[in-house]
Amino acid sequence: MKQIVIFLMLMLAVGVQAVERQKLNFNSDWKLQVGDFAEAAKPDFDDASWQQVTLPYAFNGDEAFRKDIVDLTDTVCWYRKKFRVESGALSEKKFFIEFEGVRQGADVFLNGQKVGFSDNGVMAFGFDLTPYIKEGENLLAVRCDNSWDYRDRTLDSRYQWNDKNFNANYGGLPKNVYLHITGKLYQTLPLYSNLGTTGTYVYATDFDIAQHKAVIHVESEVRNEDTRQRSFFLTVVLKDADGNKVTGFNGSERITLQPGETVIAKAEKEVTDLHFWSWGYGYLYTVETYLRNSLDDAGQDQVITRTGFRKTRFGEGKIWLNDRVMMVHGYAQRTSNEWPGVGISVPAWLSDYSNGLMVKSGGNMVRWMHVTPWKQDIESCDRVGLPQAMPAGDAEKDVEGPRWQQRTGVMRDAIVYNRNNPSILFYECGNESISREHMLEMKAIRDKFDPHGGRAIGSREMLDIDEAEYGGEMLYINKSHKHPRWAMEYCRDEGWRKYWDEQSYPFHKEGDGPLYRGKPAREYNHNMDEFAVEMVRRWYDYWRERPGTGTRVSSGGVKIVFSDTNTHHRGESNYRTSGVTDAMRIPKDAFFVHQVMWNGWVEPEKPQTYIVGHWNYGESVKSKEYSVEDKEIAKPVYVVSTADEVELFLNGKSLGKGKQSFRYLFTFQNVAYEPGVLEAVGSDGSRYKLETAGAPARLKLTAIANPEGTKADGADMVLFEVEVLDKEGRRCPLDDRLIHFSLQGNATWIGGIATRNNTQFQQPDENRPAGLLDAAATKNVSDNYVGALSLPVECGVNRVLVRTTRKAGKIRLTASAEGLRSAKIEVKTAFVDANHYLPQYSLKGWMERGETPDGVSYSEKAEGIRIVGAEAGFDGEHAVRSFDDNELSEWKNDGRLSTAWITYQLAENTVVDDICLKLTGWRLRSYPLEIYAGKELIWRGETERSLGYIHLTPTRRVESDRITIRLKGAGKDQDAFGGIVEVAEPAAGELDLFKAKNGGETKSELRIVEIEFIKKSKE
Repeated sequence: MKQIVIFLMLMLAVGVQAVERQKLNFNSDWKLQVGDFAEAAKPDFDDASWQQVTLPYAFNGDEAFRKDIVDLTDTVCWYRKKFRVESGALSEKKFFIEFEGVRQGADVFLNGQKVGFSDNGVMAFGFDLTPYIKEGENLLAVRCDNSWDYRDRTLDSRYQWNDKNFNANYGGLPKNVYLHITGKLYQTLPLYSNLGTTGTYVYATDFDIAQHKAVIHVESEVRNEDTRQRSFFLTVVLKDADGNKVTGFNGSERITLQPGETVIAKAEKEVTDLHFWSWGYGYLYTVETYLRNSLDDAGQDQVITRTGFRKTRFGEGKIWLNDRVMMVHGYAQRTSNEWPGVGISVPAWLSDYSNGLMVKSGGNMVRWMHVTPWKQDIESCDRVGLPQAMPAGDAEKDVEGPRWQQRTGVMRDAIVYNRNNPSILFYECGNESISREHMLEMKAIRDKFDPHGGRAIGSREMLDIDEAEYGGEMLYINKSHKHPRWAMEYCRDEGWRKYWDEQSYPFHKEGDGPLYRGKPAREYNHNMDEFAVEMVRRWYDYWRERPGTGTRVSSGGVKIVFSDTNTHHRGESNYRTSGVTDAMRIPKDAFFVHQVMWNGWVEPEKPQTYIVGHWNYGESVKSKEYSVEDKEIAKPVYVVSTADEVELFLNGKSLGKGKQSFRYLFTFQNVAYEPGVLEAVGSDGSRYKLETAGAPARLKLTAIANPEGTKADGADMVLFEVEVLDKEGRRCPLDDRLIHFSLQGNATWIGGIATRNNTQFQQPDENRPAGLLDAAATKNVSDNYVGALSLPVECGVNRVLVRTTRKAGKIRLTASAEGLRSAKIEVKTAFVDANHYLPQYSLKGWMERGETPDGVSYSEKAEGIRIVGAEAGFDGEHAVRSFDDNELSEWKNDGRLSTAWITYQLAENTVVDDICLKLTGWRLRSYPLEIYAGKELIWRGETERSLGYIHLTPTRRVESDRITIRLKGAGKDQDAFGGIVEVAEPAAGELDLFKAKNGGETKSELRIVEIEFIKKSKE
């Protein structure tokens, strides 16, 4: 095996040999073997037949999307790496190993000696290798166990997040590994478990956003493991995104440490002309910290921290970033963020590509789900300007005892490790609500290790615990005038990218697919037209409660998920297809729908229009593979636009204006197909057109590659896109022919993913594992073409991955298909010093959106009218619960019609323009109401069912300071959202009535969760 050779560089400093600090990429030249081997930790163990790999590399990564999550291989495997240390002064050095994470448990050995273990399966950890390392050849061995049933060896408890429902089990060493070499006086690493150290902490205070200045603080933990006392100054150098020095500053005093002592060294300085990190503006600074014997020497023990500076504020139901209100719109993405055939283990630039697409879709938040993401994804969000919510570790529900200890331990380690990453705006304590006591415990951890990071800490739900600094339901809408509330997961619908609509090949009928919980599952088997339209419908409910619409507002929400994922599923496939891109990050139409609605901080800030679907029907879809009857086709055309009106043109002829709904959706019914150009023109000047493609003529290959050049390091990858084009170069949107790939040169094949056009892979799920929350009624056993050299395009396009080798040269890919002109492409790979290649320091930030705009991000269209008191027909003592800003409390009468009334005393005599209500059983129940201003009737009718709030507009403008709500009969119960079956789990404090005992029984109940009376702001 080729071995890494570590040359330890020395420099003379005041008579003491000081080691030049090094951080080495330790990913290359590993050997891997699946199975357990009793002697594998020993240096003389024969591993000649083992597979040679470059990390990150999960031993079962090739199963990603080829197997259902429940079938991923869980077993023991070993990794071994030999390296040489050449030096004559080993006694002056310290050696630390840093693992970004393993799955699930890892025992680490050096030269046959046990160094330690880690088994939370999530977080980074490290060990001091100094006592075990030797000059000459060294052998590092890691035994990994990714059993689904793995138990914590210290607490003898299973980990809550090692769960077949949520956390895809890519085992072994699927993340990066680094070797750190320091002197005996050194700045520690941010690896709390095992090492117990906190590293360097960089933050800013005293922001002046308008003047581009702030005070930059550096706090670095320094340890002396020399046998003599050591003295130093802490020196800081700040460099901009281009590597130019901005400023330098020193700690205020010289620090002397006795042997074995540790101290936090501090330095600070006000810095001007700063560029503040922001959404879509990944501006990062490099902070270099040194220990200097005197202010005149060059300094030693250089630590590099790449970070950004931004100002946050959380309150009044809103989120501020750099003094600008930001409404959350984004994605709840599985932390595995996986790709077919490789799993989590992709190069850093490909993480940027994937996470950058979230920003390009208009997303300004990614909420990683259940467990802390690996450092590479966190750093990637920094670079692409994607704010994120970072969880610790959980599955569902609060826990006690050992499992709670596991969760607090991971939260502590994650905060220490990631507190310099500016993209993290939220620390998430749980995927469901936790107790107040647990919230206080988590908050204390945040306050101890990251008191100045400007991050809110909270959990999903947490609607009634003020100590939680944010919260929000899964599918329901929440509002507040205190802490921001944003939906943690909304819109769980699924749909394959290849299904356009019912009139297009392969003619998938909307909603057709396996049963779910014994019933048809339209929401989990969408066509792309309906999937895209559903994005508009769902977002509308949040948009209309946006900042500026009242005193109590919603801060938005994130949909589940961004890209199709190898986790639990409910539709036709054996993986989840809820993404707005497929697993290869090819956009679905829903991606572009979000671009229209989400192109601003609160509301869209630029005109944009998009036509959902394609324009190839009738004769244009005939081929050898499929055909349709030669008859007239008429279909609805959906347009999504920021305009107030949209006009549709077909070959230059106007088809009129669309019917507007859900603010952004414009529907044109029964549009008769004819080939040509279909164009939508918005009244705001935006436009979009579709053009009929001709007969398929040729293939096209495009390489999506490392912007720093493709590296011959055994870990870099190239993403190739193949398209079927007509002779004019237009993509053929209905083509799904089989593409044959041929790979030559310095790369290995990973492949891609595609779906099969038959039902033979749907089989009864006779061996369904216990404990699964959700799954379709049948099991899909398809391998989804993962790893195959021949796979079809879908809608005229597909993508495949290849991995580079350690030999520099050329990658040649050929794509061929019957009846089409083939395509060839060549990519050069270049030698790289793999040991010193650290892309987290060199990859450039994405800054397409520019710096945070000046000015406000929304207009105050309305404001709430303060309620000063209330009286009621029953239980007037608790009438305040209907306006207490707590959506887990309610006021209700005793079930008699005579008591079903409540009167509110307003702080002012005014006209009420809008009455915003959250009524108990909002999804199930409609209430027949009359509303009076004083004694005058201003509204009468039956309330609609909703996913949270409804708005009642008075039919008469009456000035009063007393508003009475009166029930006029028994409510009517019927699930208005019957397809959204998952809202049943969990129930929102049972006030949705879905799981409440006798929740479906209707009586003369008036039940109000929250009410707000709103008046329009003066223009």
